[in-house]
Amino acid sequence: MSTVRADVAPGRRNAASPLAERRRRARRRRRGTRAIAGLVLCVVVIAALAWAGLELVVPSAADAEARTAQLAASRGVVQFSDPTPPKVADALIATEDAQFRTNIGIDPAGVLRWARGTVTGASGDTGGATIEQQLAKMLYTGGRRQPVDQLEQVGLALKLDTDFSKAQILRMYLDTAYFGHGYYGLAAASEGYFGTSPEHLDWQQAALLAGLVQAPSAYDPTAHPALALSRRAHVLSRLAATGSLTPEQASRLAATPLGLR
Repeated sequence: MSTVRADVAPGRRNAASPLAERRRRARRRRRGTRAIAGLVLCVVVIAALAWAGLELVVPSAADAEARTAQLAASRGVVQFSDPTPPKVADALIATEDAQFRTNIGIDPAGVLRWARGTVTGASGDTGGATIEQQLAKMLYTGGRRQPVDQLEQVGLALKLDTDFSKAQILRMYLDTAYFGHGYYGLAAASEGYFGTSPEHLDWQQAALLAGLVQAPSAYDPTAHPALALSRRAHVLSRLAATGSLTPEQASRLAATPLGLR
């Protein structure tokens, strides 16, 4: 009898082994699914708590248009009320915030880079500030760059994206931005540098103006024409990368002179 059991037992073990392995795999998959679901739930809860905290701490952004008008009046700026010219819009978005048309006012990856840089003390531009964040900095925090101000800008950017259309945000940004050489606002910069209105700007002119907002004094074309040409070439290359221009068009336009008035 013992011999028969010895002969049968290995066969039974071999027959049961694939089934047992499938069951173990199924259990591992279920555990993995539960772990992922738990992680997602934690992220959602943390995001909800963070949003609730921002709602309580960060002021409303509903007065952004009024603030823009007040700031423009204090600088003697004539606001540009027409829709933003497509060339200017494309050049600014390609250079400053390529995901502007689809984001929620912030770039989550950019915010995480900023948070990591703030914690570790890393220097440099790690935040990936969106156009909404830049507008919040100009309208609400006086251009300050301290961590508490940047955190407030994140909350305000989310609110700006909720309260206003992308077209309204672009218009407020271009009415508020500094373009160097004493020119605040798109209309003043367009007239001052090129003697024309914004809707008549060509690609290379729009690219030059879009490139100025990052560092208007450093790229001032009247004071630093070589740097301005280099910056304009970068914007044109970004327009090629985002599909507004072909690489050939971008190269040809980059070879043209600044054409200041």
